[in-house]
Formats: sequence, C-alpha cells, structure tokens
Amino acid sequence: MKQLLITLLFFTMTSGFSQQSGLTLWYKQPSGDVWENALPIGNGRLGGMVYGNVPKEIIQLNEHTVWSGSPNRNDNPDALASLPEVRKLIFEGHYKEAEKLTNQSILTKKSHGQKFQPVGNLELTFNGHDNYTNYYRELDISRAVTKTSYTVGGITYTRETFASFPDRVIVMQLTASKPGSLSFSAAYACPHKSSSVVTTASNDLELTGVTSDHEGVKGMVKFKGITRIKLNGGTLAKTDSSLIIQGANSATLFISIGTNFNNYKDLSGNESRRVETYINQAYSKSFASLVKAHVVAYQQLFNRVKLDLGPSKDSQVPTDEQLKNFRNTNEPALVVLYYQYGRYLLISSSQPGGQPANLQGIWNNKMSPPWDSKYTININTEMNYWPAEKTNLTELHDPLFQLVKELSETGQETARVMYGARGWMAHHNTDIWRINGPVDGAFWGVWNAGGGWLSQHLWEHYLYTGDKAFLESVYPILRGASLFYVDFLVEHPKYHWLVVAPANSPENAPKAHEGSSLDAGTTMDNQIVYDVFSSTIRAAEILNKDASFIDTLKQKRGRLAPMHIGQHNQLQEWLDDVDDPNDHHRHISHLYGLFPSNQISPYRTPELFAAARNTLTQRGDVSTGWSMGWKINWWAKMLDGNHAYKLIQNQLTPLGVNPDGGGTYTNLFDAHPPFQIDGNFGCTSGITEMLMQSSDGTVHLLPALPDAWPGGTVSGLKARGGFEIVNMEWKDTKLVKLVVKSILGGNLRLRVPNELKLNNGTGLNQATGKNPNVFYQTEDTPAPIVSPKSTIAPLALKETVLYDLPTQKGGIYTLVSK
Repeated sequence: MKQLLITLLFFTMTSGFSQQSGLTLWYKQPSGDVWENALPIGNGRLGGMVYGNVPKEIIQLNEHTVWSGSPNRNDNPDALASLPEVRKLIFEGHYKEAEKLTNQSILTKKSHGQKFQPVGNLELTFNGHDNYTNYYRELDISRAVTKTSYTVGGITYTRETFASFPDRVIVMQLTASKPGSLSFSAAYACPHKSSSVVTTASNDLELTGVTSDHEGVKGMVKFKGITRIKLNGGTLAKTDSSLIIQGANSATLFISIGTNFNNYKDLSGNESRRVETYINQAYSKSFASLVKAHVVAYQQLFNRVKLDLGPSKDSQVPTDEQLKNFRNTNEPALVVLYYQYGRYLLISSSQPGGQPANLQGIWNNKMSPPWDSKYTININTEMNYWPAEKTNLTELHDPLFQLVKELSETGQETARVMYGARGWMAHHNTDIWRINGPVDGAFWGVWNAGGGWLSQHLWEHYLYTGDKAFLESVYPILRGASLFYVDFLVEHPKYHWLVVAPANSPENAPKAHEGSSLDAGTTMDNQIVYDVFSSTIRAAEILNKDASFIDTLKQKRGRLAPMHIGQHNQLQEWLDDVDDPNDHHRHISHLYGLFPSNQISPYRTPELFAAARNTLTQRGDVSTGWSMGWKINWWAKMLDGNHAYKLIQNQLTPLGVNPDGGGTYTNLFDAHPPFQIDGNFGCTSGITEMLMQSSDGTVHLLPALPDAWPGGTVSGLKARGGFEIVNMEWKDTKLVKLVVKSILGGNLRLRVPNELKLNNGTGLNQATGKNPNVFYQTEDTPAPIVSPKSTIAPLALKETVLYDLPTQKGGIYTLVSK
C-alpha cells in the first residue's frame, strides 16, 4: 500500500506535464523578453500572454473591446460623382489614371480604421530568484491551463494560470513546496498615456485608462483592471502602486478587466461596475472550484474532436525543438498538436457575446500593431472562421455573425452614399466601430466584396446546421448583399458581361496594367457575386419568399462573366489573359472558387480543376504564413495529400528557415511575419479538408490523405447537412471503420477510397444521379472560356466508390470495410 501511495503521488505530481500529454506545448526555458515566446490564454473577452519568466513574471493583458477611437464613419461622399469617370478610365485601359482618381475621390478622407490595443502588463517580481534550476513551463491545451515551475534554494515554486470561461477573470495560483517561502510584489505597467495605477484601501491593485485618439477620432473607450490577491499565510502590504506579499504558503491572483463599450455605437457602459462585478463573484470561490468549472466549460467545446495520426516519434522533446526537427522527423504528434492548437485559439479568442477574433485573435502587445490588428475582410477574417463549423465549434461563429449583422447596418449608408446602390456592402477592412469606407489606398482598399464574402458564412452555418429559424433571421442580410450587386454591376462595354467596376484581385496587380490593381470583372469578384446570388436564391426558395427578386437574381447571375482558362493553362486572375506564370504573389484570390467556394470541382468542372492546379503550381509553395495556410486547403481540394502535407511542413518551420516566406514562432503562433492568427486557423481547416470534405455534393472521406499518415483515427468532425463523424478509422490508407450520426436525417452520399458495408453485413447502394439531399445541391458552374493558346487537359483522378445511405434523424450508422 505504501508503494501504491508513492506511485499515485508521483503520478499526481507529473501527470500535467507535457511528457505525459500529446496536447501540451512545453519548454525548458522562459520566454525572456520575446512576446512570441509567451503562451496565450483567453476566454473570448480577456486575453493573456504568460511569459513564464522567473525573477520577473509578465502577464500581458488584452480585453476584446479595448480599441482606439470611438463611434465613427469613414465613407467618402465624393465617390458617387467620380464613379462614372473611374469606370470609363478602367474600360479604356487607363488603369493608372483610374487608380489616381480613385485615391483622390473614392478613398476615405477620414479614419483608415482604429487600432486594437493592449491593456497593459501585470508584472510579478520575485527577489532572489535569479539562480534557478529544474525550469519547466507548459500550456496544456486539453485543459486551457498554463504552468511554470522551477527550483530555488531547494524549494519548488509553481504557477498555474488560466482565463476562466464561466467566471470571466484571469486566475493565477502561486505555490511553494515549503510553507512560508512565497514572497513577491505585483504591479501594473500600462502603455496608455491616459492611464493611472493605484492601490486601494481594500488592497486591490487598480489600473484605469482611456484608449488613444487615432486619425482624428477621439479615443473614448474607458477601461479598468483590478488585481486582487487571496493569501494562504503570509502578509500583504502595499505602496501607492504595488502590492507586496511576504512569507505566504500560496497566493491566488484574480485579474478582472471591464470597459464602457456596449456596442459599436454605444459607449455608455460602466466599466467600474463591470470589473467589480466579475472579480467579486470570482473572489469568493476557491482555486480548485474555479479551475474545475473552467476546464469543464472549455472541454465541452474542445473535446468534441479527437485526432490521432499515428504513434509519436519524439514526444519527450520540447515543442520548440520538435518544431526545428519536424522536416526530418515528420512527427505526427506535432501535427495533431498544431491542429488542436488552432481549435484552442478559436475557443480562446471567439466566444458568443464577444468580439470576433481579429488579425491576432485577442492577443496584442503593441499600441500600434501591424495593420492595426483590425478585421481584414479580403481573406484574413474569413479564414479565422474556416474551422468553426467543420471542427464542431459552431457556437464560436456567433461573434462573426454579429459583426456581419452590424456591417449590414452600417454598410447600407456606405452603399447609398458612395455608390448610389441599395442593400449593403463593405470594403476590404473594418474595425470594432464597423467602418465600411475604403482604406489604405486604392491599390488595396476599393475592393468592395468584403460584405459579399462575409455573408456566405451565414449561409454556410445553415448548410451545416439546417437551422431554418437562423436562416429566416439572416435572410435580410443575404438579400441586402445581393441587392447591392443588383444595383452596382455594370455591363462591360467590350465583353457585355455584368461586372464589378472598379474591381481588383486583392493586393495583386498584373504587369500589363502599369502596376495598377484596378480592373473590371476580376475572377474573384465574379465568383463572389455568383455565390452571393446563388445562396440568396436558395435561401429564398427554402423560405418560400421573394419570388420576383429571385427572378431578378437569376437573370443577373446568367449575365456574369464566366471563368477563363488562359494561355499558360492557368485559371485567369483577370478577364484579360495577362497572368504571369512567374508571379508568386501571396494572394491567389481567384482560387476562391476552389476553396472556400465549390465552383471548381474535380468531378463537375474538370478543365477548371486542372487550370486551378496549374495556377497553384505556378504560384509556388513557400509564402507568408497565412498564404501557406490557404494553400493547404487548396491542395486538399486538389485531392493531393502529399502536396498539402508539403505545405504543412513549410508552415511548421521555424521563422527564418523558409527563404522569403513565413513559418511558425516557438509558441506555435503563425508567422506572416509578423504574427497573424489566420495561418493557424487556415492550417486547422486544411488538415480537416484532407480528412473530410462535404462541399461537392458528397461527404468525401480521406480525399487527400498523405503518405505520412497511413493510419489514424478522427472523431467529431461535422459535415454539411447535419452529419457528424462519430468515429473514422483508417489503416494502410484504407477506410476500415466509419460511424456516422445523422442529426437531420436525409440521404448520406459517401465518396470513399475503398468498398464498405454496413456492420450488419448489409451492402450499400451505389449512388446514381444527383444527390437528393437538399443540403448537397451544387450549382451548375458556367463552362469556362478557354484561350486558343491553351492545351488544358483534365487530370487523372484516383478511383473512389460512391454510396447512398438513406438516414433517419438521430440515427447512428456503422460501416466497415469489405
């Protein structure tokens, strides 16, 4: 019995460490002064970066509504009068003149968007802890808890920190193995000019401040942070701006932050009342009860998906060393960790009722972060939410839906004032104040499909959930996005198609256009308008409404420019065949039709599919971090698992190794560089697409399995039409077992790599004709126009088996290999 107790004690002491868990980031050294080494925690409202430093610990703090500025608009009313001339110049081929006029008369003359800003740092100073041994720190993403431990003078010190989901505070517990040996001081450091730090009569450490003015918009977000310490033994003293703890057995720190932000047009909240309410409710609870409630709430989301890609090869190696070794080891456990880390980051930065994940999620330490850490809606914001539905995190889509709803409100005035159009629209960037005007410069900013693309997330949610009440509630948003294009599209004087003008293919420009990005009818714009019209048509038909408007949309859709295959056997980026096969630009926006859309299919549009592959090959692999994340999804949709895996290898490379490209920081943040969180989310989405796709009329299983993953299991993935993969096992690249739950009922059309049967021995029906499941309707993509110089030929595809399985609502079906 004594030996058993010793064994149990040892297990209790070590079970939280990464050597025992494949879902833990762990390190043998502190972060130092490098923010990208720190470990992120968050609850969708509060974000913290835990450095794990020894003599001076830092928790860098963010709150989701701490932005510069205040309610404002940045539309340019001069745009409407200049629009005809800008279009004329574009149609006549005077692109540079059109860009110059656009900068003068269409680009905003007000704010180019506000900045997501940090609250500050909580700094803990431990005198006499400079010489330490046995250092270890971790982030356990299975529990969303960080831990740091080290030894000084024979005493082991441990810190555990988490951002509580149910209690809306950050909690840190500090312990020492010897009673009475915990001593430290706590202070705030705040970068805001309008801020102050005081201690109160009740021994709270308080930080108050107001965010910055920016580009003529007054900073009016008031924030307040409170740190309160609960001691076990020892004493607590204070100075004017710090708390001093001496001789404690343990200490629990509670960090609460509140602001006066109610919504994008209302700053009448009481930040003091909010911050005090959160901390008072949490302070009365024990650390054990707080961490238990936190883990339960977190795991209700995180535990929905489990992934195993094979046995670990170097699980005893710290995460930073695994990252360095990955190209040689192909460690499957690191891929699983990175995949689940993407889900962890989405759970931690996007919660119902909060703001959506921005360019850095919820983590930023700079007063003027890169690109203001805004919402870049020509790819980056959308990519943030690609994992939401398919990795069983549908609730986390809600903050983005709220952003789209609010943009549909502010965007009505933008459409009317700037373009004389009904409906609503947004350009390529927005912020917490839901600005819609074009920013940064005509080269980037006049792209006007941000609203159209974002609206497709609403439709996608319906396709996954079948929630008709939700569809009814968001139909006005879909309708408004279509209505804008009904009014804004113009006939191309040469080709006579309806096109968007001015248009651009985000952030790229053909050499033939004098280095200007402005054009008419770019491929991505055509694809997005096609999707906006198609989803609105289908939504209206499902809801049995708007018949005359739908007739208008069908007529307009029929006049859109089709996709083109150019002289280099590529999918053309522009209407004219001016693509450069040596162009390696990070944006490949015209492949929107391949992913996230499904207008390009290996089975329905083989010529376009082959052209898309040529485009991907010509653009190359190594690029910025988020771009490589998108490419993983594209190569998965190309059904090429080995090439998709090559991109994973490129992305899981330490920053600086890829020449002229991005990679990954040691804390597994994606490196654009600098840090952009969309690459993390893009890779998680791409790995899912390698294992399952449900956008092309079927649930396609193991569509892009690389040689590196010959066997594995996954559970919890969601497919369109309300199907959930309860369990999927494969061995030697063949599917051996599949358990599917049908949440909505209806036909399950499976595309699989090998023959299957029901586990009772019953055979499956071979699929024929179109899938009758209403959630799996596919639009008939117009035939492409092929250049006379092209020699395009369809690609050879691996053989697959196609089955139809009628299902009942709530039914669970088990299939095994023949």
